[in-house]
Amino acid sequence: MVHASVSLRVLPKTRRIRASLRWGDGRKSPERYLGEVEHDSRGANLAEGWRLAWAKGLLREHALPEGSTASTPAVRASMKGNRGRDTKPEKVLRSLLFKEGLRYRVNAPPVQGLRRSADVLFPKARVAVFVDGCFWHVCPEHHRPAKKNKEFWTEKFAENQRRDAETNRILEEAGWTVIRAWEHEAPDKVARRVISAVRRATA
Repeated sequence: MVHASVSLRVLPKTRRIRASLRWGDGRKSPERYLGEVEHDSRGANLAEGWRLAWAKGLLREHALPEGSTASTPAVRASMKGNRGRDTKPEKVLRSLLFKEGLRYRVNAPPVQGLRRSADVLFPKARVAVFVDGCFWHVCPEHHRPAKKNKEFWTEKFAENQRRDAETNRILEEAGWTVIRAWEHEAPDKVARRVISAVRRATA
């Protein structure tokens, strides 16, 4: 059995995104082009890539690990592909901020003892930035309710929302400015919000 993954690549000078299936045998990592995807979030594009791979007959069903909350192997692979840090939207945002001369910490806790990290942190200005994934944080535009394991996922998503609200409250009470952006938002617009907040705080 060979394990595969879906990779996404943005074409140079365009916003077109190509999905490919990659796999390895221990010596090399070939890949097969699946098609173009055009959703607003990375998670949705990964899911579309897996659907294309199944439609082309490139995958075979195998048993899910015991205790898995995913409804199918394809769903599980897509969930694993949704990284919790250093996502493409975060990297693009950091690049824009760096070009503006701003310096920051990455994936760092704003408050000592708080086991929650901001994606981009400005300790001196006390500005904490979170780039939230549409799937895990329940984006009102792109999130879709689960059809299987509904009770589990409903509680999971509700807990994520409670945690986000609690994080906002704790930081704001400690004197921090909290900026939350969805992963599908235009990076330049998010960057302008962050730059404005940091410069106001340090003026």
